Amino acid sequence: MSTDPILVTGVAGFIGMHVARALLARGEHVIGIDSFNDYYPVSLKEARVAAIAAEADGRFTLHRVDFADHAALDSALGAAPFTRIVHLGAQAGVRYSIDNPRAYIHSNIAGHLNLLELGRQRGVAHLVYASSSSIYGGDATLPFKVDDRADRPLSLYAATKRADELMSETYAHLYRLPQTGLRFFTVYGPWGRPDMAMWLFTSAILEDRPIQVFNHGDMRRDFTYIDDIVAGIIACLDHPPADDGSIKAGGSPAPHRLYNIGNHRSERLDRLIDLIEAACGKPAIRINAPMQPGDMPDTFADISAIQRDLGFAPTTSIDVGVPKFVEWYRGYIERC
Repeated sequence: MSTDPILVTGVAGFIGMHVARALLARGEHVIGIDSFNDYYPVSLKEARVAAIAAEADGRFTLHRVDFADHAALDSALGAAPFTRIVHLGAQAGVRYSIDNPRAYIHSNIAGHLNLLELGRQRGVAHLVYASSSSIYGGDATLPFKVDDRADRPLSLYAATKRADELMSETYAHLYRLPQTGLRFFTVYGPWGRPDMAMWLFTSAILEDRPIQVFNHGDMRRDFTYIDDIVAGIIACLDHPPADDGSIKAGGSPAPHRLYNIGNHRSERLDRLIDLIEAACGKPAIRINAPMQPGDMPDTFADISAIQRDLGFAPTTSIDVGVPKFVEWYRGYIERC
């Protein structure tokens, strides 16, 4: 374990918060970056950061900065001696990208470039970054494999994440910057995002409001519990790809690899709702709705590459994870 801090972008976000806490729990120092934008309530982001700081024992430094502003980013970080980066910050959301495309170019394209430049200039040992299962779009067959073509994105969000992967490949080739891109599959759990189905359905059921069930519930997702995601991220962080000319997961001979991180189970949406109903102790008021623009009908992760290389093995099924989320949600709402 290095004594240098680890830079975590999007540290006030759902996954970023959990990664920071896990790193701190094993004795690391963390430098966190977040712009605290108002895509969803900033109060939740503030609460996440407060939870991190409460556990940090002085080993957590927070910079409130937009990493898409390269001058502000450089000024905030100064000469901080980090040697590894976990780049999780991004403008998230498939549907939001349909009406707000510029936010995605700003954060996901310009912002990713700034992190690549930061990694190149600082000579970091490893840059781990967040991609998305959305990149598979209209091309891939189930289960999605990291070697599948991904050139028909169904949303601008997906297009920007695929562009990030391609930019990273270029930096790995030109500058030998070691990188790992992680295609996350529908992450959920305590401190999750309010714009995602788990939160939306739970809050509506508990408040006796109707829920919209897209495509009449005939959709499947590879729901992945946050603890499994964090375990995969840290395993990747600790094992950077070698610059040895070998072909990595995703097909690159450069020090750049791509992994799916999912639960390796594709669950029907209506089964998820059944589990939330059981955890809430009351039925949902279901309103069937058509498929939304930009959505994918199914996701299913082939995780054989990360299993083979790093021994990644998800352990939390939705039967266990959903009640954990609902329990956390009840407590959070009571505290608020």
